[in-house]
Amino acid sequence: MRNEGRVQPLSADDLALSAAVARAQDGDEAAFSVLYRAVQPGLHGYLGGLLGEGAEDIAAAVWREIARELPRFRGDGRGFRGWTASIARRHARGHLRRHATPARPAGTNAPPDSTHHLPSEAVLSAPTARALVAWLPRAQAEAVLLRHVVRLDEPAVARVMGRPVVVVRVLARRGLRGLARLLDTTEVTRDVAPTPGEPR
Repeated sequence: MRNEGRVQPLSADDLALSAAVARAQDGDEAAFSVLYRAVQPGLHGYLGGLLGEGAEDIAAAVWREIARELPRFRGDGRGFRGWTASIARRHARGHLRRHATPARPAGTNAPPDSTHHLPSEAVLSAPTARALVAWLPRAQAEAVLLRHVVRLDEPAVARVMGRPVVVVRVLARRGLRGLARLLDTTEVTRDVAPTPGEPR
């Protein structure tokens, strides 16, 4: 039986982030810059994957809230990543509600031809990766982005999305397999560590 409640030890990056959080909460501006450099690439990738062109403005609003609420945050570096992802998700969902577009029925269109049959050694540009993720069902896209772009562990993704861990696992795996089909290759899953006990 999987031990889904097991707490993984903090990585060196998370320990450094924890120290930066503590210093930033004491008013250290250089430490806040460390937080931004450590977390912003993942948040930007997450927001870009969900929102496309609207990501920059939303990211700015997210960081204004992070700066305002940071003194009240309680937790370590790993918790900080999850906390900032929750803020980003709330802003993204608000943006999507304000700019609602009809849902695209699954399977009614194919992705642009330029995304088909990429060689397995191809390196995807950020815009191409975002375009591919946009073709996934939204919940799968979000699970993939939180897990492999923001780099949260499964329990943290579950907390951010408000779903059980087992559901997050299924969404992320289905999303990765969907990306592999879009790319006509299994290379997209090569660098993704499988869940212990789960077959590839």
